[in-house]
Amino acid sequence: MTQRTDIMHNPNSLHIAQLTYCTTPIPTYLICGWHCYTIFLFLLSCRRLDPSERPLQMLYDYLAAMGYTEPIRVQQEAANSDLSCLIRFYKRPVNADQQERTLLKGVFSVRKGKTQLHKWAERQVILCGTCLIVASVKDSLTGKMHILPLVGGKVEEVKRRQHCLMFSSAGSQAQTYFVNFDTLADYQRWHRQASKVVSQTVSLVDLSCYSLEAVPEYLFYSQDVTHLNLRHNFMSLQGPGGLLNLPRFSQLKSLNLSHNRLGVFPECTCEILTLTELNLSCNNLHTVPVQIGNLQSLQTLSLDGNHLSSLPEELGGLSQLNSLGLSFNNFSHIPAVLERLSAVDKLAMAGNRVKSLELCTLARMSHLKNIDLRLNGLHWLKSVSLETVSQVTQLDLRDNYLDSLDLSSVCNLETLHCQRNQLGTLTLSGFTLRMLHASSNRLTTVNIYPVPNQLTHMDLSQNLLEYLPDWVCDCRKIEMLDVMHNLLSELPSRLLNSLSLRKLLAGNNRLQRVSDLLDHIPLEALDLQHNRLAELPESLFYKALNLKYLNVSANALESIPPSSPSEESLSTLQELYLTGNNLNENCGALLVGHQNLRVLHIAYNQLLSFPASKLSKLELLEELNLSGNKLKTIPSTVSSCKRLHTLIAHSNHITVFPEILNLPEIKLVDLSCNELTEIQLPDSLPATLQELDLTGNNSLMLEHKTLNLFSHITTLKLDQKSTTTAGDSQSASPPWNHSYSEMSGQRNKLCVSVLAVDRFGDGVEACYGIFDGDRNEEVPRLLQCTMGDVLCEELQHSSIDNVYMCNTFLTSHRKLGMAGQKLGASALLCYIHHEPSDPGGYFSLTVANVGTCQAVLCRDGRPIPLSKVYSLESCTEEMERVKLSKAIITEDNKVSGVTCCSRLLGCSYLSPWVLPKPWVHTKPLCSQDEFLILGNRALFERVSYQEAVCTVQAVRDPRAAAKKLCSLAQSYGCKDNIEAAVVSLHIAEDSCTCEPPVSTTEPRGPPPAPVPVTVTPGPSDPATLSSSSGIVSEFNSETSASEVGSEAGSTASDEHPSSVPASRPERRCSLHPATTLCGIMVPGSVGAGTHPGLFQRQPSCATFSSNHSDNGLDSDDEAPLEGVISNGSKLEVEVDIHCCAFQLRSGAPESPKDLDLEKREIADLKKSPSTCSLFGKKLSNGSVVAPEDSHNLIEVALEAPKKKSGYFTAPAQQDPEDQLIVPPSLEQEVREQLRGQSLLVSAPPLPSIPPSLKDPVWDHPHPPAFASNLVPGPGPAPILQQEVYDTAL
Repeated sequence: MTQRTDIMHNPNSLHIAQLTYCTTPIPTYLICGWHCYTIFLFLLSCRRLDPSERPLQMLYDYLAAMGYTEPIRVQQEAANSDLSCLIRFYKRPVNADQQERTLLKGVFSVRKGKTQLHKWAERQVILCGTCLIVASVKDSLTGKMHILPLVGGKVEEVKRRQHCLMFSSAGSQAQTYFVNFDTLADYQRWHRQASKVVSQTVSLVDLSCYSLEAVPEYLFYSQDVTHLNLRHNFMSLQGPGGLLNLPRFSQLKSLNLSHNRLGVFPECTCEILTLTELNLSCNNLHTVPVQIGNLQSLQTLSLDGNHLSSLPEELGGLSQLNSLGLSFNNFSHIPAVLERLSAVDKLAMAGNRVKSLELCTLARMSHLKNIDLRLNGLHWLKSVSLETVSQVTQLDLRDNYLDSLDLSSVCNLETLHCQRNQLGTLTLSGFTLRMLHASSNRLTTVNIYPVPNQLTHMDLSQNLLEYLPDWVCDCRKIEMLDVMHNLLSELPSRLLNSLSLRKLLAGNNRLQRVSDLLDHIPLEALDLQHNRLAELPESLFYKALNLKYLNVSANALESIPPSSPSEESLSTLQELYLTGNNLNENCGALLVGHQNLRVLHIAYNQLLSFPASKLSKLELLEELNLSGNKLKTIPSTVSSCKRLHTLIAHSNHITVFPEILNLPEIKLVDLSCNELTEIQLPDSLPATLQELDLTGNNSLMLEHKTLNLFSHITTLKLDQKSTTTAGDSQSASPPWNHSYSEMSGQRNKLCVSVLAVDRFGDGVEACYGIFDGDRNEEVPRLLQCTMGDVLCEELQHSSIDNVYMCNTFLTSHRKLGMAGQKLGASALLCYIHHEPSDPGGYFSLTVANVGTCQAVLCRDGRPIPLSKVYSLESCTEEMERVKLSKAIITEDNKVSGVTCCSRLLGCSYLSPWVLPKPWVHTKPLCSQDEFLILGNRALFERVSYQEAVCTVQAVRDPRAAAKKLCSLAQSYGCKDNIEAAVVSLHIAEDSCTCEPPVSTTEPRGPPPAPVPVTVTPGPSDPATLSSSSGIVSEFNSETSASEVGSEAGSTASDEHPSSVPASRPERRCSLHPATTLCGIMVPGSVGAGTHPGLFQRQPSCATFSSNHSDNGLDSDDEAPLEGVISNGSKLEVEVDIHCCAFQLRSGAPESPKDLDLEKREIADLKKSPSTCSLFGKKLSNGSVVAPEDSHNLIEVALEAPKKKSGYFTAPAQQDPEDQLIVPPSLEQEVREQLRGQSLLVSAPPLPSIPPSLKDPVWDHPHPPAFASNLVPGPGPAPILQQEVYDTAL
């Protein structure tokens, strides 16, 4: 198999590419020869290839490990220039200096000493390690070298000379050198580097992550070096600066050689007798030499992440060794040599293969106090004798397979971690026990004797406890108790009245009542959510005066207790969560006493109003959630809450906009799904307002002045007024609709995004996805912009679900480019489609995901999980895979301390531990399928599958349901970004979406508003832009709302009622399509042919703008058009450039005229400042993207101007010049032609053209690139608009 590889010269010297034909077996030396050049591999770090290594085979192996399975596809990906961000090869001379970044050198004017006795002279000067080196002869290093130690010294600017620095060593015998630099750049670089050295307290040289093969020779002049860090390099043994020369450092105490791919233990390090710390982790070591016994001063030895299975006996002679790291190796038992290492107090053996352990083994090692055996696959740990283990104080047994645990013989145990096992019983000694962590097991009882009077923290959450043991109430010092997600039916009264308990978490149980408090208690946090409580103790608030956090959401409360028995209240409550109860407006009066309240969530109750006088008393309130009630107004006294920054009141009956825009700190206002009709605004808005959500207010009309005031808001969400008639909307709607919601929580930025396309491809298909970047917003945004395009392309190459979904994820991973090297995101993609083998059959749902995003299908009211959570805690096979690849898993179960996910898009620097290959699953849909829920980790951590399904069933409307899911998760304690998407499904028995024709005798409502009639010139027009349900526009500060006028208004004209009554067409489906002929719709049929391969999705970051109105009207002088936001300024609309380019290229043109039109459209795209970068643009990695069907839109997104608060989207509008309007002079001719064609299919005559359409634009030279491909039918032709989604960065 022949493959052409592109091996480039060193980018620092030449940019000439040399193409070499080779096959997978060809090694390096045959490609570039033995002497002149060598090949380097860039895999997030750079290393030289051995002469016997085979570059092409390495490339294929890398792609196969990512997840590519087809050999042909592997070859295609190997030739893709975008792959250079992940792996690439380049060639440079053998003698090229690899150490340029590790030192500074040059020939400068130098003077020694502070007196004028010495003269200035040109000398070679080198700054390397901790010393300044000055040669005695110009341009020569053969003479005497003057060494100036800089640690603890000084570097100062000499003001009398330009670009001059004074270097001084420390101590009483300090020496001084003056160096005069030629340029300001040299001066600044030397000053910056020397300042770092002189500020050190120890002689430390950090050369980590430099891709070094050897230590710079100049570094050996720094004989004062005591700490040398060489981690993440490719150090070799041989050579002038190889590891064999490290003993030349006579004072070296600490040496870090981790992650160097050594393969063998460097015995030369055993000759550095001064070493006290040696780190050789992650070097593929299999054995430790006996020479290790020479390091008698060694105190710390790290051998984690290797392949060790035994240790030499000589290691036991290191009497000063007190820390030995053996985690993530291949030990099947505890090495016996540890018995002799009396100074070692911690056994670090996590991630090994210790399947069983007898406690007597630990008893013989009397010096071990801390035992770490997590992730070992332990099946049993027992004591076969009565011997006690008295020295162990801390024991970590997390993530094993223990089903029972008896540690009563470990009499001095202070801390025990045994989470995520299979424990049914647990027996411990309570003499010295201080902390117990035993969550995520199957515990029904916990036996501790004697009573643990020293116990302060206990976590027994997610078990099967039906009652709490009596000894829990007798603990005198317990401060935190977590028993959430158990089967508890009551809490002991003595526990609640404990004089030490400060935090009690008892949510998600079966509690029906909470006993009264007898005396004042120090309780500060109480969580009782998801129980069956009908009331709270009457004395709760005035007996628990320190209570600051209370969560009683999801109960059956009808009232809350008073804050005080008298008018004076001493309450210190700051956070109160009452969501999901049966509270009414009377509870408002009981909240007045909590004057320190900062957060109040009282959503989804039965509030008809909120007392105005009571709300004004909550002056410290910062966050208020009143969603899901029956409020008609929010009291004007809310203006008294001067610290309020978040008001969420969606899903009510509010008709008047609240007086909150005068608040100085208001940031977020959510009034969606209400009944607002108008907004009364002050003259100016607070600069702090960042997000305003007004969607779902169907009667809301905004004036131009209002929109101008909203121009600075980061994210403004409004309903896009639909221009389709009621009948047309139903006829064009697919058998599903959707909406989504997202909340940023306590984060300053939103790191989640959504992809939602109700009309995907050229048939009845849909595509939905969510992306969660955890703490980064870049990767989710890039995936949102491109993943739909990638899926569309992959569908053209394969019809096998596992193939096209896997390739979609892998290609998206590659397209992340430089952004995906250090950052990553969880991703979930759902594709609704017909099976390729049966296009007219049932619908199927294909789901693919990486990370922790999840999808749940509701079928017959029951949740059906469709995704797989790829986290180390929940996926055993992934944990084993990561362990076998010798990754270091930290105590919080994160790969290298970075992410808990084993599969992500991005984070390519963690390969092969973290992979982009997704889980793929296809499920046929049926009429019992009601809806689909998509959510990120934060949502489903707080809301169970069953509760999510019940929530959506109770609401039905997708927008309100998605809003409710996010509000519930936040009220249940979630502080992270939350994302929820709900897709409502309407699948018939045979996947048919037709409906019976409407009888003409049925009563009809008022006639729909007429729209301009648009006539298509022929079937070769661009495909119709499809619409989605719940159309939303989002505006941000980068473009004022006043700029969303001219082109939006230019698509409409003066409308007059049509003389022909519009009959409601019957809805048709893909199984029973209406007959069409030459693009003319048959009577009773609706819709038009779509372009093959076209789909609509979220807009990209590319922007088209127009500075002048195209309709020649000034909207300030004209009456606003209904459903159009216009002010005559300019329009800046974010559109899908990739989608447009793909549309122009998909399919063969049907005529030379069409081909010419397409060429002109492509030329226009090339001229656009926003799209020219897509055509032959040179990327940041040095490669050039050729014009092809799929463009890397990510490069545009990465290189777009940075915006302080993100970008926004507005609906793509038709340009007035792109509409094909029939001039009055040609009306009759068109009528006759259409009538003649209609006779062939017994069609009624074409309806009359409204006389208002009088602009003669028939001969416009450009086809409507973004216009709807609509044909005249038995009613006004609909203008379909694309749904637009976006969020603020």
